[in-house]
Amino acid sequence: MPQTGNLPTHEPALTLGHHILAWAERFIVQPDGEHAGTPWRFTDEQRHFIKWLYALNPDGTWVYTEATLRRAKGFGKTPLLAAIAIIEFIGPCRWTGVVKTAKNGTRIAVGASVRLPLVQLAATSLDQTAQTMDMIRAMLAESPAEREYDIDISKTLIQFKGNRPGKITPVTSSTRGNEGARPSMVVCDESHHWVDSTGGPSFYQTLQRNTNKTLSQGSRCIQTTNAFDPNENSVAQTTHEAVLNGNPFILYDCREAPPNIDLKDPDAVRAGLVEAYGDSWWAPIDQLVSVIVYGNNAAHDYRFYLNNIAESADGWMSKVEWDACVSHEDPIRPGDKIAIGFDGSLFNDSTAIVGCRLRDGRLFTLGVWEKPEKAAADWEVDVLAVEAAINTTFETYDVAWAYCDPPHWQEAIGRWSLAYGDDRVFEFWTSKATRMVNATERFRTAVTTRDLTHSDETKLTRHVLNAVRREVPQGDLIRKDSPKSKRKIDLAVAAILAYEARADAIADGRLTQKRRRVVGFG
Repeated sequence: MPQTGNLPTHEPALTLGHHILAWAERFIVQPDGEHAGTPWRFTDEQRHFIKWLYALNPDGTWVYTEATLRRAKGFGKTPLLAAIAIIEFIGPCRWTGVVKTAKNGTRIAVGASVRLPLVQLAATSLDQTAQTMDMIRAMLAESPAEREYDIDISKTLIQFKGNRPGKITPVTSSTRGNEGARPSMVVCDESHHWVDSTGGPSFYQTLQRNTNKTLSQGSRCIQTTNAFDPNENSVAQTTHEAVLNGNPFILYDCREAPPNIDLKDPDAVRAGLVEAYGDSWWAPIDQLVSVIVYGNNAAHDYRFYLNNIAESADGWMSKVEWDACVSHEDPIRPGDKIAIGFDGSLFNDSTAIVGCRLRDGRLFTLGVWEKPEKAAADWEVDVLAVEAAINTTFETYDVAWAYCDPPHWQEAIGRWSLAYGDDRVFEFWTSKATRMVNATERFRTAVTTRDLTHSDETKLTRHVLNAVRREVPQGDLIRKDSPKSKRKIDLAVAAILAYEARADAIADGRLTQKRRRVVGFG
């Protein structure tokens, strides 16, 4: 997959990025590896991110007042974060109002350093800030910047020699005096660890309040993160959901592998890693392929190496398991005795109808209505089309049992019950945890034991593989990877209901019962 965040593909019309990139590659050095001590160099992707991070509106304000860099483990997030901290400490990171034009026609906004640079390295523990601080120290030690700017480099503090104010310092959620500070930049590392149990969300709100006080002077926050666990409600998740919800002021850089890669397929894993790591030429792709293919920690591998969120939170169904149930023999035919599952919505979620043949548990899609990618804000499910699909289903197949989730559709389900028989159309409240847990577990077991089949329909497969496990006291349910996620699971829910309806129909003796004549009401 290409960039999945909101990072524009084109270059900004006005940015301090050009000046900053030239400055950084002159004054700071490579911190480690075989090139340690040589001039620092950004990759093309890092350069593009920097240009947009420092993009300017015509009035000199930032285009983005907050930024997140979500990339795979080993992409180089920490060195880039360290470079940005140094830039904010001594680099030309505030616009002077001057714009020069390069020979190639590029407009270059000219920057100056912050008069009182107070850069905070924020984390939920001091140990978490240590890696970034070590990287900063290595990028400054014996560098042109150390000599030019007369910098005092200590283990826990970067400051100027003499009496000049300004510093780079670590802060944590337990640090006294966080409220009321006036940082010029806050760099937040590994925000997927910023969860309630560590005080992360409230800490981040404090940091935002602090930078907002001097927002007109250019103060802001930047995060780096791996793909988060949607069960943890981290700061990384909250920020991601804000972007999905249309917040235009958060720059979100994310490159990830296609979802639901078969982790036992070396070629698929390699292609996913190459996509996720982009131009990070140092990434050990060959070694990571072996780690993933021969490992047994799918959730970890999806999150940290492939940068996928959906599978990070204990993906409900693996592609290998689902694909093992694919069969193209004995297709569904008109007149087959089936059960159906209906999961309805009216606005943002999808509406789905899935059938399940009684004699062999074969699943198939009877209808799905998904909100289009660029739909208007007032988009609604086509209720008449759903009604027509239900009518066609009962006319085409011998429907023995139907389970329908009632929210938003109780009146319609009542009419279907009158039309087709209240001994065939039933409400099934998916919100009732115990009943839904049992149905979900039976479906999951049927997949792992191959007691059901499907023809690998694109949308049904996508919805099933999008689902993530949600643990409740009664057992496991399924849900989307996050409340605002565009990765729908409604066909998966409908499939669970259809399979459960099949089981109850068989238990009631419907497998051998002849269909009785039903009179419909128009």
